[in-house]
Parts: sequence; C-alpha cells; structure tokens
Amino acid sequence: MGYEVKIQRVERRQTKSFYVNLPAAVAEAAEVEKGERWEWQVEDRNLFILKRKNPLGSLREQG
Repeated sequence: MGYEVKIQRVERRQTKSFYVNLPAAVAEAAEVEKGERWEWQVEDRNLFILKRKNPLGSLREQG
C-alpha cells in the first residue's frame, strides 16, 4: 500500500525549496519524533530512499 503525496515548491527572493510531506500514518508507524535527522539516498531519478540517521531497532527483531 502506498501513500500519494504532492511536491510543494516555495520560491523566495534568494532561494527556492521543494517540500515533501510525510503522511501522519507513515510517521506514526515509523515512530518519527520531532527534530529527528533523516537523509535522502538517491538511487536514480525515479527512486529516492529516506533513511533515518540513527536507526531504531527493527520491528522484525521485536517479534
């Protein structure tokens, strides 16, 4: 099951930024906390992976 999102573009005088929102259901399932650091890994121009900088234990390990 996937979650569709739209990319937002914000232009300011000196810069422009693009924003991707993380759906609440996805953030809650991943136990995302405010201020956490994540990084994008670019596989190719169609596949981007968002990775937690300080990974939590896997849910598979807990079962």
